[in-house]
This record gives sequence, C-alpha cells and structure tokens, in this order.
Amino acid sequence: MKPTRRQFIWSTVGVTLAGKFEAPRNATGPTEHEPQNNPNAAAYGSSNFGKWIEDEFGLPAFQYTCNQTTDPRATTPVQPGILASTEHVHQVGNDRITALASNYGHLRVRQDEGCPKILNDVDPETSQFGGGLGYLTDGHETLSTYHDGTSAAFERIFGVGYYRKRVAGQRYSVDQVISAPFGDDPVLLSQVTVTNRQDVAATVRWVEYWGCQPFQLSFRAYIEAMSGIGTATELRRDLGRRFRHEISPADGMRGLIDSKHFQGRSAEDEAAWQRTKTMLQARPDGFITAIQDLRAGTDFDSYVLPTTFLVSLDAPASGFSRDAASFFGRSGPAHPSGLQNMLNGSLADSGAHTGFLLERSLEMVPKEKRTLSFLYGYLPEGFKLDELIARYQTSTASVLQQSSAEWKRRGMRFDVPAEPWIKREATWNHYYLRSSQTFDEFFGEHILNQNGFYQYTMGFQGAARDPLQHSLPFVFSDPEIVRSILRYTLKEVRDDGSIPYGIVGHGVVAPIISDKASDLPLWLLWTASEYVLATRDLDFLNEKIPARFSATDGRAETVRNLLERCYRHQVDDVGVGQHGVVRMLVDDWNDGLLLTWAQSAFKECAEQGESVLNSAMSAWVFDEYARMLRYGGDRSGLHEQVSERGQRDREATRAQWNGKWFKRAWLGPRLGWFGETTLWIEPQPWAILAGATSPEQSRELVRNMNDLLRHGPLGATQMSDGPEMKTGDAVNIGTLERGAIWPSLNQTLVWALVGIDPAMAWEEWKKNSFARHAEVYPDIWYGVWSGNDSYNSPLNQQPGEAANQQFFHGTDFPVLNLHSHACFLYSATKLLGIEFTEAGVNLKPKLPVESFRLDSPLIGVSKSSAGQYEGWYAPSRPGTWTLRITLPEHEAKTVLQVEVNGTQSPVKRLADGAIVLTGSSALHEPLRWALR
Repeated sequence: MKPTRRQFIWSTVGVTLAGKFEAPRNATGPTEHEPQNNPNAAAYGSSNFGKWIEDEFGLPAFQYTCNQTTDPRATTPVQPGILASTEHVHQVGNDRITALASNYGHLRVRQDEGCPKILNDVDPETSQFGGGLGYLTDGHETLSTYHDGTSAAFERIFGVGYYRKRVAGQRYSVDQVISAPFGDDPVLLSQVTVTNRQDVAATVRWVEYWGCQPFQLSFRAYIEAMSGIGTATELRRDLGRRFRHEISPADGMRGLIDSKHFQGRSAEDEAAWQRTKTMLQARPDGFITAIQDLRAGTDFDSYVLPTTFLVSLDAPASGFSRDAASFFGRSGPAHPSGLQNMLNGSLADSGAHTGFLLERSLEMVPKEKRTLSFLYGYLPEGFKLDELIARYQTSTASVLQQSSAEWKRRGMRFDVPAEPWIKREATWNHYYLRSSQTFDEFFGEHILNQNGFYQYTMGFQGAARDPLQHSLPFVFSDPEIVRSILRYTLKEVRDDGSIPYGIVGHGVVAPIISDKASDLPLWLLWTASEYVLATRDLDFLNEKIPARFSATDGRAETVRNLLERCYRHQVDDVGVGQHGVVRMLVDDWNDGLLLTWAQSAFKECAEQGESVLNSAMSAWVFDEYARMLRYGGDRSGLHEQVSERGQRDREATRAQWNGKWFKRAWLGPRLGWFGETTLWIEPQPWAILAGATSPEQSRELVRNMNDLLRHGPLGATQMSDGPEMKTGDAVNIGTLERGAIWPSLNQTLVWALVGIDPAMAWEEWKKNSFARHAEVYPDIWYGVWSGNDSYNSPLNQQPGEAANQQFFHGTDFPVLNLHSHACFLYSATKLLGIEFTEAGVNLKPKLPVESFRLDSPLIGVSKSSAGQYEGWYAPSRPGTWTLRITLPEHEAKTVLQVEVNGTQSPVKRLADGAIVLTGSSALHEPLRWALR
C-alpha cells in the first residue's frame, strides 16, 4: 500500500505519525561501554553522533555527523509532540530568544512573553516546516539546507550561539550560519555564504524560508487531553491553526511582517474544557487538581501574539511570497516543487499555509563568494523593527565574531590541564544555561525555566526550586541574572509566605497537588543568602518587590521582609511532626514519593508525614540565612531565632541515624518509617553539610553510599537496591524516584564528599558529566551536548536513558533540562571548598590534580604545576575580607609566605592548619592573594 500524502510528508520531516508510539530501538537496553577515549584526549565525550571540535573563535562546538535517516542508533521512542523519533536538537539562544536547531536543518523559535510558545511550528499538513531553511538553484543544480539524508556533503555544526549548515554540489556550495546575537534582542541572524565553484559566471536564486504557525506549550492542552478530545499535541496544533495571518511588506521590499489574529476556539474544544474541569472537581486528590477561576490578567494560553518578521538586511529582496503550500507542494521541504518558479510577490491570503518566503537573485562571477544576511525575530513590548534593522545592517559582518567573543570572556571557567574536556564542558554548560533565559512578561523578569520534558511536553514551569538552583552558578559570574530569578520568585510569595509550586501559561498557578510542597521557601532562603554573602550586595535586601499573588492590591515589600515571611511560613505553617522532624506535606524535593509509595494512605501521609531531608536541609539553610542576617546588620534578633531553629533541625536529623545512614521519611502510622532498610540519598549529603554527623558517622555514611549508590558507571543512584526500590512493578526499578541518577542530588553529594574524601568527590563530579555519559553510552544521543534531569541506573532495563513510563515519557524531550548544565558548574565551586562567610571566604582546594584554574568575575582560585596557589575576590561592595584557606596537609607545610595585594607577609596558621589572610578590595580592584 502506498503512503498517503500526509504520511509521506510527515515522514520526510521526521515527525512521528499521530497516535503512533514507536518502540525502543533496543528492547534489551543500550549497550554500556567502558570509556574508550583517554580523558586527556580532545575526542573524549564525543559519542557515535559526532565529535567535539574547537571552532574558529576558540570555543567548543559539536560536529554532528550522524545520518539520522539511516542510522538505527538515532531512533528514540517518542509520542507525537515536539520531537520526532529521529530528531535531535541543539539550543541556539541569547538572553531572550531560544531556538531548537534540528538535525533535519530547521529551527523552531521559542518566545515566552504572554505564554511560552513556539513561533514557527513543524506541521506538514499546513505546509509549516519550522524556519531557517534555504534553497539555492540555477535551474539545473539545487542545494538545500534541509537535511533529508541524501547528501553526503552536508555538514552540521552545533556551536555556542549558532547552528552552521554547509552543503556542497558540483557547481556551488552553501554555508548557512544561524546565530542569536549576544544580548537581549529577540532576533536570529541567518547569514548565507554562496560560492560559485565554477570557472564561468552564473545566475542563481536563493530562497529563505521561515514558518508562521504558532505552537503554544499549553498546560491547558496537557490536561484537556484527559477528556479524550485529542492528544495535547493535536490540541496545541489546532489552536495554532486558529490564528489568521495578516502579512504585509517590511521596510519596502526588504521583507515581510506577520500580524496574527485569533479566530476563536471551536465549540467542541470549549465543551471538552468544561468536561475536563467538571471531572477534576470530582476527584480533587489527583495529581491535577480542580481548575480555579483565573486571576485578572492571567490565562492558560495566549490569544494576542507578537508580530514576527523576516527581513533581508544587505539588499532588498527580489521576490517574496506567503504561500508556503504552493512553494513546498507535495514534496515537502526536501524538494520544494515551487522552487522552479520565481516568487511572484503575491500576499494574497493563503490561510493556515502561511510562511515567510524571501528570494534573492545573484549574478556571480567565476569562483565568487557572496554572503546574504537575513534577520528573523519577533517584536515584544519595547522593541521596534526599524531600530533592529538599523542595528544589524551596520554590524552584520561582525555579529557572530562579537557574540563569540562575549561568550568566550564571560561566565565561570574551570580548567584542569590534565583533562581538557573539563574546560570545554564548563564553557558549554555556561552557554547552554545562560542561553536558556526567556522573558516572563507577567512577572517582568527573565527566567531560567527547568525546560526539558516539563516545559516542552507538559507546558509547565516548575518547580519553584528549579530556577533558583539554576541561578546559583551565576552568583560567580552574572549577578544580574541571579537578581532577576530572585525577584521572579519573590513576586510569587503569597501572603502566608508560601510559594506556588509552578507557573503555567501567563501567570497561572499550576493546578497540581504539589502546590502544597514543604520545601520551597528553603531554596529561596538559600539562594538569596548565598547571593548576598558572595556579592556583598546589601542594597538588594532593601529593594521593594511587588506581590503578584497577594489578596491586597498594590502590595509591595522589601526583600528582607519577604525572606522573613518565607522563613515564618517554613517554621510555623510547615512546622514539624511528632518526631520533631520537618513535615512532608504532599512532597519535598522528591515530588513522587507519596504518589509512588503512599497512595493507599495519601491523606494521612500529607497530614502526618515527616521528611528527614527537609530537616537536614533546613539545618544548613537556616545557618546560611542567619549568617546573611548577621552580615546584613540584623538588629531584631531574628538571626538568633534562625540559628536556634537550625540547631533544633540538626538535632532532629541526628536522631534519625540508624547506625548506617539517615532514615528518609516518616509516612504516618500506617506506613511508618521509610529508609530503614533502603538507603535514600536525598538527606545524607545535607546531614553531613549541616554538621548532623560525627566524624565517625560521616566516614560510615560515605562508605555505605560508596558501596550501595556509587557502583554504576555514571553518578550515584537516588536509592539503593533495597526493598523500597522494588515496591511495584520491576519495569520501573532504577528510574525516576525509584533509583535514577539525578544531577540535582549528586551536586550536593559532591559538595559533602569534599570534606570527607576529596578524591571520591572528584570522581563523582566527573561521573555526572556529559563527557562521561557519552563515553559510557555512545549510542544515546542525549547526554552528549545536553541532557535530561535524570538517567536510568544500571538496575533499569534501559540504563543511561531518560525515563519512559506509561504516564511519564521523558524520552519525548530528553534534552535542554537545565539541571544537566547548572549542577556541573555549581558543584565545581564546591570541589574547591568555596564558602562565603560574614567576614569573607573559606577555601578548601583539595583537588587531587597537579594543577587547575577556576576563573570567574567574582572569585578565582588556581594551582600551578609547581604547587603554588593564588586567587582573587571581587565583591560588589568595597571592604576588608578575611580568607581562610585549608590546603592538603603535605602542601600546607610548604607554604612559607603569603602575598596580599602585592604585599608579602609571614604565614598565619590556625590550630587546624588553615592559613588566614586579610586584605581589602575596592570597586574594580579585587583582593588578590598568593601562597608562596
């Protein structure tokens, strides 16, 4: 039977047919390998999908070499959604715009003002194929930057801030680079270099294509699919088709502008939404809770979308069209049938089949190279098209070089010469983390969404703890990003001091049961306290923050007061249970604990459950908060209350030591204690960090974690292979909250191990890297240049992969989760024992390597191959600071002299062997020190 037109076109763009679930590529799981490459080799961490290279700007780039149309290793089990089963994506972005760059050649641009959405969907039924595709023809030879797998001379480079596609034929070659200019502009620049390889002159045409159909990352569609009206993808796509496109010329003949107008939802859709809300009202204890009336100015979806545009920068277009259906015809993006004719300049209504098509005609002499430049983007409030055109017309030739220079000089850099992949991965992670920023119009702040499966599949921004975790590396390099994330979270704080679990759509509190989480204020107190202690930005505490979820209109409070309110909520409203341990409510960090192990007694657990993780974390966080309050000049006595409460939580944690490790949680009288016979990692590192363990207990705990959790080729597993892991079906063992490998947990493990066994900490840190995952699982495409928030452990049938369960298909979008990038960076600072105090900084650089260098605008620490240490500290406020430096004992004995700001002095040692030095910093003049 021949495929239908729909089946044919969808298959050519790599899109899974609706309703079809593709089987895993290997029913017995991926092959696990010992790392094949030496860690000191440039190829280390490359995988079977390509190799790491250094680009012309001295930045890391991944040369993607897999032909996904023929290589079975490229296939991933997916449901219909954003990604196709053979589609692998790279992120191109800046501080506002983010694009998914596909191995098929197209890009989809994400925009978050209003509601998170894709501006240019891939929907073959309406002739939508993303964007960034180009076609060169002279009537005889045609080259395309769409990758259909038939051209051996097609090169793809995933770079820092760009996606490069090179394709060559006999007569011509094309080099297309699509980049996001560094900064906050909502634009992408497409630069196309055409080469006439012939010895004769030629006349060629270039057609640049970008689609126009939106695809909203709608949480409403995610829950509305429960009604049976269709899948979330189908509902989102239907919504995108309900916008009418008004296309008009831009700047004369230079380009096109699309103004979208919503035509309303169907009656069937509205009826299904009402059925869904009625169903949720009838079962309030489900994961999705009842839909409440929306606050004014909020909504699940956007009905007013920003104007988009495509402009030819270097010269006017010689032709244009909006009729994507006529251009692509039945053949789709690989061989558009309309390319044989010049674009006719008609802007007649083409319905849903609307796209931007700009044509440029070129007369080329023999061997000539010509670069064309196009600007694609959208216009949020505060941006004007004429200003953007003027800005990039004058700087087109240098934009990529300038952006690369900015990326190269910014961020936190970490280099261990013996293992050069570390420098590459630190640079790459900083890029991916920062370029994930989008702008949330409701809160008026930039946000570091967790992304990954949660945003791109569920349409969900959460949990509230996640953006805070993602911002921590920026304490060292980009404090303005941390302030934005803190303001975003502080604006969420409710009148009782609680924080919504997550946000969906435009300012809608996610209607899920986890909105009663018990730990969220702890993450805010941690991040705010570390930010102030590290940067010395006391002025931030006095900023007034407007409340977005207050019952009192116009309410605004200082950061200092909001933090205290969150603290009061944590100690008074969350409180402690019968064992003096902080209560669990519906969850702590482990969102699935009660839903997985306590469904039979959920109400009892939510009312009486206690979390040892919460107590251990509270003990450390409250100590940190008290330090910040003392540094901030607290005169109310609050810091004493906070310290006292931290001590109570420390004692409550100590009481849950079972002789081998700390218990996990009390789940009420019916279920009792969890973590007696199974070791759960969550509370263990926090107990060490909070000082809840004796030295002997610390050593015993580390031995047990090493034996029971660290036996696999990647990082530590979330729980041991004990009775509690084996509750339920065997298929889900070693995945998600039943023993997966979580970077978010293992960054805390690395931190705790540093004080007990630095060599083990170093090994654990490296085992949680992309390079390690790519070496062990070279046939899994994710985990090479980006990854998931967790990976299945060796106990699972699919080790090294993302979770793929009945109700959680993590493989649908297993990349761009920011934990996989942020945790690597933040825990690198913990390898060096960097801790900020009221008086200054404590350093414990005990890495078992010959030399290293951690370099950031805030602080630097380096060790030369000769064993000499030096560094700097550059907070935002001038002052005199005390540094307490603890070296390995054999190195500390060799230090004879210290140097501070160029002045040498004798060594001052404390009784524990730490070296103490004091010096001053001024604005733009760091405190510099060296140990000779």
